[in-house]
Amino acid sequence: MFLFSRNTKSGTPKLPPGTIGWPVIGETLEFLNAGRRGEPEKFIKDRMQRFSHEVFRTSLLSENTAVFCGAIGNKFLFSNDNKLVKAWWPRSVNKIFPSSLQTSSEEESRKLRKLLPQFLKPEALQRYIGIMDSIAKQHLETKWDNKNEVLVFPLAKDYTFSLACRLFLSIDDPAHVAKFAGPFEDLQSGIISIPIDLPGTQFNRGIKASNLIRKELHAIINQRKADLADNKASATQDILSHMLHATDDNGQFMNDADIADKILGLLIGGHDTASAAITFIIKYLAEIPDIYDQVQREQIEIAKTKAPGESLNWDDIQKMKYSWNVACEVMRLAPPVQGTFRQAITDFTYAGFWIPKGWKLYWTTNSTHRNPNYFPEPEKFDPSRFEGKGPAPFTYVPFGGGPHMCPGKEYARLEILVFMYNVVNKFKWEKILPDEKIVANPMPIPAKGLPIRLIPVVC
Repeated sequence: MFLFSRNTKSGTPKLPPGTIGWPVIGETLEFLNAGRRGEPEKFIKDRMQRFSHEVFRTSLLSENTAVFCGAIGNKFLFSNDNKLVKAWWPRSVNKIFPSSLQTSSEEESRKLRKLLPQFLKPEALQRYIGIMDSIAKQHLETKWDNKNEVLVFPLAKDYTFSLACRLFLSIDDPAHVAKFAGPFEDLQSGIISIPIDLPGTQFNRGIKASNLIRKELHAIINQRKADLADNKASATQDILSHMLHATDDNGQFMNDADIADKILGLLIGGHDTASAAITFIIKYLAEIPDIYDQVQREQIEIAKTKAPGESLNWDDIQKMKYSWNVACEVMRLAPPVQGTFRQAITDFTYAGFWIPKGWKLYWTTNSTHRNPNYFPEPEKFDPSRFEGKGPAPFTYVPFGGGPHMCPGKEYARLEILVFMYNVVNKFKWEKILPDEKIVANPMPIPAKGLPIRLIPVVC
């Protein structure tokens, strides 16, 4: 293995200290295996202690990488997006999501962000709350009612994926949703994997899954075009219809393959992280009964104001302050996204170290979320951390920050709170496996899917 120390010859640019591991693969296996062992923060924490609490060097996914640490590191990267750094995705992402226009994933992300605001800003999302409430109720009635035990993580994915299909594509047939959902697990595992395209590898399965999903998306797009031509669909009913009518800066419509690219990205972002968050909310509410009781009290008070059959609305969501504080504390302790990459677009100096142009830069929740300098008693579950002004800036970053902050943050808040409202009004629960291991691949999930025993709430 190769070691880079703090000591350099006078006048020579000083690279961040660290190790680059083995040839080609670098420290990728150590990085991924730490998550699979259920301790994703260990890779970061060990190197911060050994090399630097500000920035250290490693090699991830065959790339020279500087890991920026702490709130100051987060602020630097988020504040310099499109100035000193730009978004970057691993080569595996570009191969699993090959753009039909031969542009990079970064460019496709930029285009997608221009399309999303009118659908994902709070005022636009208000009209979806009733639909979310209806889907949550239907999900619990069909998948949870009359069950003594359920497996939470697969069911959370079912709920969030059904919601994404309904709101993005107007697909509400459960059989169609189930067929569509099948390949997504392989696709997600392939995104952050060593890009070796051989039969049986995660990467190879991810590429095959991507192709299957694209084929299905093309069929959906063709059907929507026919429905629009026959006035059986509206030009404003969902994101798909909007994309079929949207033009680029040159007045050109997107082609079908380009639309399929963007819908695929939305479906992943629209359900995978929220399903992990919901799973851990269920986990912590099972482990800490007094937190569950306070969430339930808040939600029952809201339920008392609703007439039979009346759906949740925006005002109801605004009353769920404690519930959202609980969700935020869950995402502090079990952030669905561990971190993302940037790329240096010019040489620059940070914390006294030289960062060469082209290097990949990684920020991570694991350098702040459990750091006692930012969160006293970091292992303690304490929703009051989010009262008032909440955590200090750039310390709590489950949705990233800067121009590349997750555009679906408010959408995620709504789907999580709607689920919390419905589930605590119907059930209490207890964990079947008290010591179930948590693994990250790449999102943190309970190794056995979080089996729980249901106890119906008696009204």
